[in-house]
Amino acid sequence: MTEGNDPTARPIKDASTVMVMRDSDRGPEVFVARRVRGMAFAGGMTVFPGGGVDASDDDPDVAWSGPAPAWWAERFDCDVPRARRLVCAAARETFEECGVLLADHLDGSPVADAGRYHSSREELESHRLTFSAFLADEDLSLAAGRLRPYDHWITPSVESRRYDTRFFLAALPEGQEPDDLTTEVDLTMWARPVDLLEDFRAGRSMLLPPTWTQLRVLAGFPDVAAALDSERRIVPVQPEVVEHRGGVRVRFDGSDEYWSDYQAGRPEAGLDGSDEYWSDYQAGRPEAGS
Repeated sequence: MTEGNDPTARPIKDASTVMVMRDSDRGPEVFVARRVRGMAFAGGMTVFPGGGVDASDDDPDVAWSGPAPAWWAERFDCDVPRARRLVCAAARETFEECGVLLADHLDGSPVADAGRYHSSREELESHRLTFSAFLADEDLSLAAGRLRPYDHWITPSVESRRYDTRFFLAALPEGQEPDDLTTEVDLTMWARPVDLLEDFRAGRSMLLPPTWTQLRVLAGFPDVAAALDSERRIVPVQPEVVEHRGGVRVRFDGSDEYWSDYQAGRPEAGLDGSDEYWSDYQAGRPEAGS
């Protein structure tokens, strides 16, 4: 039975997640945040900036530079309006969540000082201002060329909160620096993908499968340029929820290694992998926000 014919499938929402990277003396690093532990959704998880597509992202007149929406539609195998919404949400959520503004001035030069625009973040988050209007007011354009399409995860059909999430990659714009000015996280950091994976294996952090999978890919690149230049074949991943030794697990390509890493640092977890983190499991979620 296809999902379109499955009467038990929950509604699904489009979302965008952005992996912001920079080079360092120790190798490429990616920006991550830890969701506040008490949050009802994915509390305590280490995540990338991102969130759900808003109705306000659907503006065909949004100022735009770089690959056109049609180019993105081809990469993400969707229609052009949907592709435009996904890219707009990626840029908007990155700015709202960590202050990194993927935008260009109208002369084509990149925004280097995003701090001057931070007074608009609260208005964007509270939906008093649309991203399109913000760009127009500031004589900016969405810098689609600073993003790369990277992956596509869909929450299992049995879950109550479901997201159809596209992952993007971006280099940190020169002169900008992300921050932690959001109430949804209690920790932000730059870290090498390999170190974030080791923290997960050691039980010092929690990664959901989509995050773990992206970090494994990013860990293989010597620098940000190589990650940006890599050719990605994007195929939707929708994990299955399966019974396992009296409990449940999610199954996807690579899930055996994921669960091995998970249990390596959590000997107290049941053989089914269930514990407090999995009481409200969501695979393919937008990495922060809603």
